[in-house]
Amino acid sequence: MAIAMLVASAAVAQDKTISFPSDVSFETGDTWAYEGRKYRVFGVQSCLRGTTFRSPDGDEVDCGMRSIASIAALFSTGSIGCQPVGNAKDGATFVVCAAEIDGMTVDVGTALISSGGAFAAVFPSGAPVSASYAIAEKAAKDSRAGLWAGRFVHPVSLLLGEQ
Repeated sequence: MAIAMLVASAAVAQDKTISFPSDVSFETGDTWAYEGRKYRVFGVQSCLRGTTFRSPDGDEVDCGMRSIASIAALFSTGSIGCQPVGNAKDGATFVVCAAEIDGMTVDVGTALISSGGAFAAVFPSGAPVSASYAIAEKAAKDSRAGLWAGRFVHPVSLLLGEQ
């Protein structure tokens, strides 16, 4: 049913690409506000604000702020263009984004997840929203990239009530 709702939302989504400047207002590591509207990268789950990340040397910081730093750094490196694909329950527009960095086009979700700055989102059933994002997350975990270098409670576990 969730997939049917997403397909229906995608059918009514705008057809144009939205370009974003680097100075958007980040709410989380996957959501930002721009010109009075909220946008969220589809298939990506950032670390939750208010949860703890413990670095390998023992320093503790807000895990959500680490995710925000990751997306802000990505936005600052190149031109970001996003295609609306649907609407979230909270009114945010789900988007799939690409970044132009040094003449190359990079999928923003893959970049965030594979660098260990965010995670693959899942449906309430626990199934990944995107198989490619789940693979990128496993690769980041295996290589201990970004957040995977330290300790944290996985946001999907928290959201699914497993912790």
